Amino acid sequence: MYTVGLYTLGCKVSLYETEAIAEAFEQAGFRRCPFEDVCDVYVINTCTVTAESDAKSRKYIRRAVRSNPNAVVIVIGCYGQRAPEEVAGIEGVSAVLGTANKMQSVQLALELLSATKPQGTDPEDRSLNLVTPLDGTPFEPMRITRAPRTRAYVKIEDGCECRCTYCAISAARGPVRSKSPEDVISEVEELYAGGTREVVLTGIETGSYGADLGEGYGLADLLCELDSRHSCERVRLGSMAPELIGEKFISRVAGLPILAPHFHVSMQSGSSRVLRGMKRRYSREMALENLDRIRRLIPHVTFTADLMVGFPGESEEDFEDTLSFVREVRLLDAHVFAYSRRAGTPAADYPDQIPDGVKQERSRRLIMEKNRIRDEVLGEIVASGRPLPTVLETEQDGYLTGHSDTYAEVRIPAGRAERGELVSVLPIRHEGGIIYGDIAEK
Repeated sequence: MYTVGLYTLGCKVSLYETEAIAEAFEQAGFRRCPFEDVCDVYVINTCTVTAESDAKSRKYIRRAVRSNPNAVVIVIGCYGQRAPEEVAGIEGVSAVLGTANKMQSVQLALELLSATKPQGTDPEDRSLNLVTPLDGTPFEPMRITRAPRTRAYVKIEDGCECRCTYCAISAARGPVRSKSPEDVISEVEELYAGGTREVVLTGIETGSYGADLGEGYGLADLLCELDSRHSCERVRLGSMAPELIGEKFISRVAGLPILAPHFHVSMQSGSSRVLRGMKRRYSREMALENLDRIRRLIPHVTFTADLMVGFPGESEEDFEDTLSFVREVRLLDAHVFAYSRRAGTPAADYPDQIPDGVKQERSRRLIMEKNRIRDEVLGEIVASGRPLPTVLETEQDGYLTGHSDTYAEVRIPAGRAERGELVSVLPIRHEGGIIYGDIAEK
């Protein structure tokens, strides 16, 4: 029995893809082992969102080669797609697949393992560069049948056509492609039957789901169909661009019992001037209007967001706009990161690049502010006394931990329920960004 080790860098979409590939390897007779083990095959699913991501990808590729110089080392993902020759030039890499045809990793591994000489024994060996252009590429069929926790990510969309000035992902992922509604629904229903209590629908640009399907079928239609078929207990949406959660979308999904009252917004900045420089498709005003409408239509809704500091030309006033956005929207949490200069993107050549020290200071201030607002929001949740529908995901240190419908992290004493259950939790207090409670009396 051959062994395979897999490692993922980057987003939830990549994590899902790696799990789908892992299941395919197991179906082909491989035994999955920890990536740190000596394996016959290594698959590294790379990321290229920042220069640091590229460096980390190279680090883990080389780690695999050191673990077993004779292993088959297959590199897939965004870094492989964006810089295939660079990746193929790393000593010990057997093949590069990029972001298309990732599921071919299994057959490719079998073919390379059956070769007459081990990879790397001949100085004339060259890595197989199998990266293909993404234009016209369909959505690659893949699915998972189980989830390591009681929450499962399901990839419903690939690609992005935003062409933001700071981002290399549109080139690495290609145009928008959508999984068929039938395939999404059957995958969700199979996961639910296997014990998954919450499904997160995710993609590179989740809100663009269906744009390539024709006949006006979109994300709202998919959610309505999942709800009408009672496909699972709870569906949460992955990251959404503010312009894609407007009045038409929200008016259709606001009343769906299946939909978790939580939206993660790919906001990037609270400054309309900075957003124009990024070539985002919305303004601060549009985002605030759409989020306010959601708050009016969906009870108890919460918001989390991605927020960037230090985009070229970002003034102190622009940064203050981001701080005030956090306060006005009352974010439950935010992923804060500093702008990273990416070669080949328009913003890399913009004047007024922000010094690293200023980026670090703005990151620190923004994290402090979002934590302060988070604690206020959690205090309001506790004070409301509303029982929180919570999926219990892990057990550790005497607590069962999970996430409520609004994505608040919740802990209850171990022994009060079982891991994997969807329970109603009465909030008692909050500390360190976590709500502590107990099972609500029925």
